[in-house]
This record gives sequence, C-alpha cells and structure tokens, in this order.
Amino acid sequence: MAKGEGGEQYSSASLLNKPVGSDGIKLAKKHEHRNRLSVCNKLCYAVGGAPYQITGCALGFFLQIYLLDVAQLDPFYASIILFVGRAWDAVTDPTVGFLVSRSPWTRFGRMLPWILFSTPLAVLSYFLIWYVPPFEDGKVIWYLFFYCLFQTLQTCFHVPYSALTMFISSEQKERDSATAYRMTVEVLGTVLGTAVQGQIVGMANAPCLPGPGDIIANLNNSASSVGLNESEPVISLDHTKAAYMIASGVICLIYILCAVVLFFGVREQKESCRPRSEPMSFFQGIKLVMGHGPYAKLVMVFLFTSLAFMLLEGNFALFCSSTLGFRNDFQNILLAIMLSATLAIPFWQWFLTRFGKKTAVYAGTLAVVPFMILVVCLKSNLIVTYVVSFAAGVGVAAAFLLPWSMLPDVVDDFQVQNPNSTGHEALFYSFYVFFTKFASGVSLGISTLSLDFAGYISRGCSQPEEVHLTLKVLVSAAPIALIIIGLVILYFYPIDEERRQGNRKLLQEQRDNETDSDTDSTELANVV
Repeated sequence: MAKGEGGEQYSSASLLNKPVGSDGIKLAKKHEHRNRLSVCNKLCYAVGGAPYQITGCALGFFLQIYLLDVAQLDPFYASIILFVGRAWDAVTDPTVGFLVSRSPWTRFGRMLPWILFSTPLAVLSYFLIWYVPPFEDGKVIWYLFFYCLFQTLQTCFHVPYSALTMFISSEQKERDSATAYRMTVEVLGTVLGTAVQGQIVGMANAPCLPGPGDIIANLNNSASSVGLNESEPVISLDHTKAAYMIASGVICLIYILCAVVLFFGVREQKESCRPRSEPMSFFQGIKLVMGHGPYAKLVMVFLFTSLAFMLLEGNFALFCSSTLGFRNDFQNILLAIMLSATLAIPFWQWFLTRFGKKTAVYAGTLAVVPFMILVVCLKSNLIVTYVVSFAAGVGVAAAFLLPWSMLPDVVDDFQVQNPNSTGHEALFYSFYVFFTKFASGVSLGISTLSLDFAGYISRGCSQPEEVHLTLKVLVSAAPIALIIIGLVILYFYPIDEERRQGNRKLLQEQRDNETDSDTDSTELANVV
C-alpha cells in the first residue's frame, strides 16, 4: 500500500510519446492536454482506495477478538473462520483478475461496472460479519459464509480499482500523480479504520467474566469493589454487540460514499491497441512468474516479513487486553501504531531513494525488532506501551511501503529478459497478493488454534499462564524469527541499485525505438 505501488508499477508498460517534427509535437501536446487529470479527478480516484484499507484494518485488528469475546466462539472454530476466509480471499484475487480481463467494454468502461455492482452486496455482507445471530448451532457457518462472501465482493471492487490506474489516463506522469494521491488516502484509510472501529467499540467494552481466582481476589477487596461498581456505568455484552454494529454501519456508509465518488468522479478511458501476449491459464501464470528468479526470491522475502507483521496485527489487540491488562485502552494503542506508521511513510520514501531499496528493507524491518522484544519483557506499563507502540509504527510503515516499491523493479527485470512477452504486469501483482493472503490465512488460523490449545477463556478477566506465553510468542518471538528468515533470503536477491538503473535505461531505449518507429509510420501515412 505504498506509493511505489503506482509510482513505478506501470513504468514498464507505458510508451513515451515523443514524435519528431512540428506536426507530431503539436499532436503530442494536444494528446497530453486531453489526458491531463484535474486535481478533482485525482482526488475522486484516490478516494476509491479508502474502503479496502478501512475494512482491512478493522478486520485485521478486531475480528479475532470479536469472534472470541463477543460472538463467543470456540477458538478452534474461530481459527477455521480466519484461515478459510483469508485463504478464500487469496484464491479470489487471480480468479477475479482473470474474469475482469475478459469482461466486455461498456459505456461506463470495463472496470467501473465491477466497482458499482459489487458495492451494495459487499456493504451488506460486511455489516452482517459484525452481527451476532440469535442462534448458536449455525453461528460458525454464518460468520464463515459472510466473511468469505465479503472477501469475494471486496476483491470484485479492489482488483478492478487497482487496474483502473491504467485507464484513467494514457500519460504515465498523470497516472503516477494520481497514484500518489491514492497512496495518501489509503494510508489515511488505515488510520480511519482503526479509529472508527476502535473508538466506538472502546466506549462499550463489556466487563470481563471473573474466574475462580478472580472471585477470591474480589472477596478480599469487597468493600472497595462495591464502591467502584456503584459509580461506574453498567456495560453489558449487548452494549458491546451494539457498538460493533454501529462501527460497522459507519464504515459501510464510508464505503458507499467512496464508491459513489469514484464512480461519478472518474472517467475510464478505452485502452490503447498495444500488442499483448496471448492470455494464459492460472497455472501457466504461476509457472511464468515463479520461473523468474528475482521475483521468486522477492516474494519469499516479503512472504516471511509480511507474515511477521500479520501475526503482530492479528494478535496485538488480544495481547494488550489479556496479557498487558489494557482492556479499555487497547484501541488507543492500535491507533498510536497506525498514526506513527502514517507519519513515517514519507521518511521511508526518502530513505529508499537515498540509500537504496535493499538497505531500506533491512533498516525498516529490523527497526521494529527491539520494540517487539521490549513490549513482552517489560512489566505492564501503559505509558511505556504507548511509547513502544508508537516507535514500532515506524517499522510497520516500512512493511507497508517497501514491497510495492520493489515489485516494479522485478517486472522491469522480467521485461528486459523477455522483451517479446508483454501484457503480464498484472500477473506479478496478483500472484504476490495471492501468496501473501494465503500465508496470512495460515498464520491467523494457526495462531488462533494455538490459543485454543493453551486454554483461552472467552471474556475471562484473567487467562491461564499458557495463554500469556502463547500471546508473547505470537507478537514477539515468532515474528522476529520470520523477519530473520526473510532478511536472509533478501541477501540473495540479485536486483541492486546498479542493475535496477541499468534495466530502466534499457527499457527507456526500447520505448524510444518504438516511439520512433510509430512516428515514422505516422509521417509516412501523412505523406501518402
């Protein structure tokens, strides 16, 4: 979700129009002016990226704790829902991409109808994820069905939206500028999703259920406990359920508003008649992209580092509320992480241009390791947790930015080595998303299942020591191990700054040659 996703994403697919001769120059200027996007167009396009990030943050941070403590599912069933939902989401990406690429052109375009028609059902299914049905027997099926349905419909929105970048303008400079707007809005979307969900839910946190040990402790302090209970408002589980529904309703309204702004504020242009390779099947696509060595290594690097941050994201809310004891503050701690990540992204953009992308990956990913260790080693202290979380957000920003910044380099490298194989740029992106989402499903499923084995107690005021140990492993030891593995693989990644610049020069020469031949053909046609 970083600027690099669009800043360089299509550098290898665009042609620079530089005709020779006065007529050609006038034609190029007229064409460029016609394809220039206004600030309003760019903002409307950028707003379309918010729903994916808002819903993604809300689900990533809160779905696990919601299923365990509000829906009160057994951790085993919660792990199945989380794993199957993310695995299904992974499968739908290349599938929807395949269908979108073959959809016909309409008067609204090819991409915008997908966005328009998927939005109402996506909003409805998202809302029903956060609704606790009034029955017990089919509750697991309920959440599994609506979670998978939402992931499918969200993909029907996000895949066409990502591809829309190529169709809002034929000018590379305009697409890059629009993508910069998009990245800014998406980063703000992560903050908005965390804030809306966290703050609304945080105002209606149901009290925990005391276990035998807690009852004994309360009896010893009965006088002070009675005084506290009389002065505090009574919040029941029903209040918490209502808060989750209100939060989801607010997010649904934002989702609809963003889709409407995108649909009416962006005009999709018909694609140019560039030569493209023949369409290929799903498995042919895997063979093509994974057969390119630098891509395979890069995917493995970010597979492990992304898993590390996904484990941290999926379990940190539970860790803060259960192990650290901050049941009423965990949503603010999450917000501190996302605010810090938002503020740090410009720094990492400067860093990678100044010191190179591989160095930025090492520095950014390792920056979070000391704070992962501190948060589990220090005694529970709210101020220290805020400081550590804010500092950890700097590393989270690097995890957001760098994968999308390095993927275009691999696409460029592939095109240099395979100049006759064109039109496959989307495959590299869709399969990267496929692998990371599938792996995240595995990680979330295993982490929730491990809580079941440790004896997690839904809404328990205190948890067994095994649960505290498991949560510490899931937010510290396991992510650190995954980060180390990913950085070891990065050492063998072959595209350094010298090779990257060389590839860009070769591709620029190819584009110039193609432009010259197109100009010669145009001038010859004019003479005839």
